This record gives sequence, structure tokens and C-alpha cells, in this order.
Amino acid sequence: MAPTPLPGRPVRGSQTGRPIMALLDLLGRRWVLRVLWELRDDSTPTFRQLQQRCDGISSSVLAVRLRELGQADLVEHAGEGYLLTGQGRSLLERLARLDAWAADWRPRAEG
Repeated sequence: MAPTPLPGRPVRGSQTGRPIMALLDLLGRRWVLRVLWELRDDSTPTFRQLQQRCDGISSSVLAVRLRELGQADLVEHAGEGYLLTGQGRSLLERLARLDAWAADWRPRAEG
């Protein structure tokens, strides 16, 4: 299993572990964006609730992603559930801008 991508560690595309490359490596892992997105409200879903929100994710993959996101200080386990840390909320605010852009995205028609 590959280590959690963090700034300063070698990651895919960067032997120096530049912060942007570490972030892109982490966000590019399967299910990471979906897990972050499902934690966007102020609820603290349990592991099972989060698994249900992420239609189709296996429990083993969810456990690994939650561990990685915890090591990256983006998600924390609080009581019985999971929530975004301050850094996780800050990241999600920036990702919400991408969501707004995507809603207006109109690729040129082929033809």
C-alpha cells in the first residue's frame, strides 16, 4: 500500500513532494473526493452511514481512505462519526468553486 501523499514526501509526479503534487495525488485516489463531498454538511456520519452515502464503496477501501484523510488532517473521527477538520472544510470550500464552475461547463458540440 502506498503511503499517504503529504507535502514533502515523494508522490506521483514529484520526487520532491511539492504540496500541490501531494494534494493532487491524494485527491486523485479513488473515492477520496466522494468521501470529502459526503462530509460537506455538519453531520457526523458513522462509518456505515458514510459507506451508504458513498454508494458502492467497500468497507476496506473506505477504511483506507479515512485513514489517509486523517493522516492528511482533512478528516477526523469524532465520537461515533466522521467530520472534516478545519483544513478539510477549507479545502472543500475551494472545491465548491470547482463544483460551481462544473455546473456551468458547456463543452463544444462535436460535429
